Amino acid sequence: MFTGLIEKRGRILKRGSLALEISVDDVWPDTVFGESIAVNGTCLTLEHRQGSVLTFHTLPETLKRTNLGLLPLGSMVNLERALRLGSPLDGHLVTGHVDASAKVKRWQEHAGGDLILTVELPENIRALVAEKGSIAIDGVSLTVVSVSDNEFAVELIPVTREHTALCERASGTPVNLEADIMARYAARCIAVHSSSSGNVTMEKLFAAGFVK
Repeated sequence: MFTGLIEKRGRILKRGSLALEISVDDVWPDTVFGESIAVNGTCLTLEHRQGSVLTFHTLPETLKRTNLGLLPLGSMVNLERALRLGSPLDGHLVTGHVDASAKVKRWQEHAGGDLILTVELPENIRALVAEKGSIAIDGVSLTVVSVSDNEFAVELIPVTREHTALCERASGTPVNLEADIMARYAARCIAVHSSSSGNVTMEKLFAAGFVK
């Protein structure tokens, strides 16, 4: 489990069918074999550390379904170690299980200097993304500021731009998306309840506790 607060950035050094090497300038000194680290929001298992290079076991399926198999060598990636019990949860709960890879559509400068990042919204998570809800983009915990049928937007403050790899994601670049875990469970509960007792109504939402 992760929080979506990026701790370090690295660059893709080497990529193979079963291994991904990431170079990190200021690598953690206490990493251990077998620990989980989110790389662009993808939970991977650390197999080896040699100096500033981290090697992760990667399956072909992982490279196929995330942008880790699409980004060019040398691309910057976001890194976060797994959440420890008792650690502050300043972002939102992120599992490291990427739901989809989608392309950046555009960047816009907002009044005051913040940037608006608009990303394609894949159909499989359309029902899980809501205005003011949480989403992880390349592992970064962000708040949705607007959403339509085929795209959504988030606002990046200076700290996010300066300390994550999102600053490198130009229009057309694929990013990893993970919907809020609470939205996923809510959607599943509604789907099961609907299939067992007909269409969803306000009364049923009240009964299930989704509306107060």
